[in-house]
Amino acid sequence: MSRFERCFELVVGHEGGYVNDPLDPGGETLYGITRRDHPDLWILGRPTLEQAQERYEEQYWRRAGCDRLPEPWDLLVFDSAVNQGIFPAVMAVQRAVGVTPDGRVGPQTVAACIAAGKEEVALALAHRALKYAQTRGFDRYGLGWLKRTYLIAMQCN
Repeated sequence: MSRFERCFELVVGHEGGYVNDPLDPGGETLYGITRRDHPDLWILGRPTLEQAQERYEEQYWRRAGCDRLPEPWDLLVFDSAVNQGIFPAVMAVQRAVGVTPDGRVGPQTVAACIAAGKEEVALALAHRALKYAQTRGFDRYGLGWLKRTYLIAMQCN
């Protein structure tokens, strides 16, 4: 199993099955694939797990630079990119490892992640939690978002 496949398995486990919460701005969702953001995958009905995996690899894993990051940074950025967006995910990691934040994974970010330890991982997770606290809907979904962050943190030891 590739590193992407392992990370996808963890992330899609947090995304869960079919949801259509009328209060969730994402609307109808399956495997974290919203009809609003990925209408092409909903044309023939609900997307398959295989379609979700392809989309996650293309749109989040590669675009966020996870394929260039060492463990556990690849998982941290990937999960956050899926749930909060690529730019905020990378910015949180860059702040944690002391790189000037620009939202792109380049050589400096990769090198800083390689050199980083558990304290920087914890700091990245804290930045992520602070971003959640400032997100619309935190009062309704925040506990679940923070639980997800904690569960991902447990994979980083």
